[in-house]
Amino acid sequence: MSVFLIGRRCYQNTDSLPFFFNKLGELLHECIFVFANWGAPASSDTGLWYYIFTYKWYIVGALSLLLCWSLVRILKLRVLGVVLGAMATAVSVILANLFIDDTKLIPLVPMIVAITALAVILLFDKQDEENREWAISSWGFAKQILPLLAIGVVTAGFLLGSTHDNTAIAGVIPNSWIEWAVGGNSLLSNFFASFTGAFMYFATLTEVPIIQGLLASGMGKGPALALLLAGPSLSLPNMLVIRGVMGTKKTIVYVTLVIVMATVSGFIYGNLF
Repeated sequence: MSVFLIGRRCYQNTDSLPFFFNKLGELLHECIFVFANWGAPASSDTGLWYYIFTYKWYIVGALSLLLCWSLVRILKLRVLGVVLGAMATAVSVILANLFIDDTKLIPLVPMIVAITALAVILLFDKQDEENREWAISSWGFAKQILPLLAIGVVTAGFLLGSTHDNTAIAGVIPNSWIEWAVGGNSLLSNFFASFTGAFMYFATLTEVPIIQGLLASGMGKGPALALLLAGPSLSLPNMLVIRGVMGTKKTIVYVTLVIVMATVSGFIYGNLF
């Protein structure tokens, strides 16, 4: 929620805010998302990726302090409210580490506290009515998106299977079918994944559980990336709209470039990692 608010405020206040602050705000939120979702490296990896994963929550904590600064500097929120919200989040981190044994659940507590604190601050902000309106709009978007995400997760898990605690759970679709179509890292499997992703129409948030299910069923890493690249870029309705605006030839060129680049990117990634 704060990402959309600060991003829009940076866009609107390009004259009043220095260019450095605008770009710093954008980079800050992207970094928080990246490090908070940083996945565990391979068990044999003891290099940079291992240390980033080990200390990722410390990195997120440091970036969150900069986030508090951006809330005051860009959104013009009251300093006292932001400080109290940060303190509540810090206390929740300590309590979660003391009373929760499952390390996977610990980050959820401060995340919920931080989101709640930010929502309260925005809803009761009397200095700028737009902050309150955006908080309400964010809640409206959440009510629209979360049911779709839940349906996507359940459907993908039921059809494709999933993994839990390094244990593969089979789905309805046989794994042999997935391995035959997009297993390994051949050019053909990458092309099939990117071509299929280009014509599929599904919500962006549901891509993650779908890819997770496909990986658990035998999909290669390269084709998975190819699908992730081509899926958000294109869909059949998207192609029809582009054709109506740009014409048939330009649409064919655009679709071809997306599929080719996704295929090549997936092939390179699969061979490197």
